[in-house]
Amino acid sequence: MAWSFRRRIKIIPGVHLNFSKSGITTSIGVKGASITFGKSGSYLNTSVAGLGVYNRQKLSNSNSNQTPEEYNTQLILEKNDNIFSADVQEITSQNMQGVKEAIILAHQQRKELKTDLLKIQATLGASKLKLNFSYILLYGLIKKTIPENIKIDIEAQKEAIKQTKEQIENCYVKLDIDFETEIQEKYNKLVDTFKKLTTSQKIWDVTSAHFQDRVATRSSASTIVKKRNVKFSLKSLPDIKSDFEALYFQNANGADLYFYPNFIVMYSSTINFAIIGLDEITFNQSYVRFTETGTIPRDSKIIDKTWAKVNKNGSPDKRFKGNYQIPVVRYGEISLKTSTGLNEEYEFSNYEFTQAFGQAFSDYQQTIKSLKQI
Repeated sequence: MAWSFRRRIKIIPGVHLNFSKSGITTSIGVKGASITFGKSGSYLNTSVAGLGVYNRQKLSNSNSNQTPEEYNTQLILEKNDNIFSADVQEITSQNMQGVKEAIILAHQQRKELKTDLLKIQATLGASKLKLNFSYILLYGLIKKTIPENIKIDIEAQKEAIKQTKEQIENCYVKLDIDFETEIQEKYNKLVDTFKKLTTSQKIWDVTSAHFQDRVATRSSASTIVKKRNVKFSLKSLPDIKSDFEALYFQNANGADLYFYPNFIVMYSSTINFAIIGLDEITFNQSYVRFTETGTIPRDSKIIDKTWAKVNKNGSPDKRFKGNYQIPVVRYGEISLKTSTGLNEEYEFSNYEFTQAFGQAFSDYQQTIKSLKQI
């Protein structure tokens, strides 16, 4: 009896985004059977007394054309502020559930197909072994229909392997995006400024900020921060295929972030992720005056100097023998928050690239918000 294998493949619904002056539409499904969906302040940070210590000061408007030095600042002391996002299972936007379900379906089906592939390959190996034994033990020479049937099975198994591999390759969510020219220009600018931002010599994920007693430590800083080196790049998720690569933010203490034109995927694993509408993000860009006791990144600028031990007025505390000056550099900073639990903060050695990206992101996000209101 000839060997046969057949699996019923569910069609993975694609996602189509249309950006036009009349609004944004998100269609989920196959052609002819789709579902269509219609429609805070930044912070200036000043640091002192070594890596990880700074003061945080609130700026009046993150989108202002003024330079950071022109703002009137107000000191803000923060206590025990661990900077990390909530569990990704709690963050997905309500109108992004359909996209999430499509991604889960693609992953589950690809996993099942890979299991099938291993079974078929094992069966093929067994069939080849049977064919060899049929000749070695001579019964295949006596009854020629036996090896002939085995050969038919082998060819069917090879074809099944070929088809299964093709199905695995095609088992993903196809993301199609249509931009009107003016909107695409803003998105292209966002991508261009992001590419420059990724070339910053240092990129840090700020994971916590804790209050310290400035009088007791003789430091001008009120906050101690912890941060870890991370990478930014253009990178896409394995379950999504599109002509547009995602803007990838590595996360040191939680799910990585993948920015697509209309949503962000917070990705911990193939089954543990969230999708957030881009318009829901509270985005702020500012800068950090950081007292750098280590190596100064080559793309950072020294903007001031301070002392290892200082008085309240910023003068050196002469009670400490060997008190020395420390350079103050300017780093860029961005923060991302949502009411559902996203809470991430990053610093960059290149402030100018951070500022350019921050402006491009704000411009593009404002366009998205205005389209969603139409």
